[in-house]
Formats: sequence, C-alpha cells, structure tokens
Amino acid sequence: MQLTAERLDSTFTALADPTRRAIVARLAEGDATVNELAAPFDMSLPAVSKHLKVLERCGLISRTQVAQFRPCHLEPEALDAAVGWIETNRRSWMERFDNLAAHLSDVQWASSKATKGDTDE
Repeated sequence: MQLTAERLDSTFTALADPTRRAIVARLAEGDATVNELAAPFDMSLPAVSKHLKVLERCGLISRTQVAQFRPCHLEPEALDAAVGWIETNRRSWMERFDNLAAHLSDVQWASSKATKGDTDE
C-alpha cells in the first residue's frame, strides 16, 4: 500500500509541471530523442534532461540505447495507478455532488413552500 501511495505521489508530482506534461503528451505520439523533446521549449538540454530524469524516476518514461541515440519511451501503464485513483475519487465526488444537489433542491422546495405559505395568510 505504501509503495503504491509513494508511486502515486511521485506520478502526480511529476505531472504537476507543465513542461513534463508536454513531454508526456509528446511521447504519447511515439518515442523521441532528448533533442526532439527539447525543440519546442525555450530551455537548455540539461534543463530538459532534468525533467526527463523526474519522469524516469517515477516510471512514466524509460530510455533505451539505439546506436548513439537514447530515445525516450512513454510507459503508459505507469499512469494506471493515477487513472485508477482519479476514477475512484471521481465516482465519490459525483455521488457527493448528487447528494448536495438533492439537498439543495429540498431546501429550495421547502423555502418556496414556506414563502407561499406566508403569502396565503
């Protein structure tokens, strides 16, 4: 359980940065080299490499050796824990919102009934 919580924390921490989210989105289209991943950003290659290390440490990406290149590869199954957590909590939140909506409807109905009762007297 603790390992899963730590992995979930590291995944959400990694995805909290817009540059890393953009890198993950790019890798969802296919493998890419560091230079290819760095192209859209106004930052140095070492800065992009730091972002890649964060993504690699939490298991979202992996790197392989192909000749002199080290392409990055998205590990989509690493997102499964985050997706599962979001879906589980989304269902809970939706149930709570539905309960709140029903309660507010009841309160509004009671208020409306009380107001009509005041004008009937």
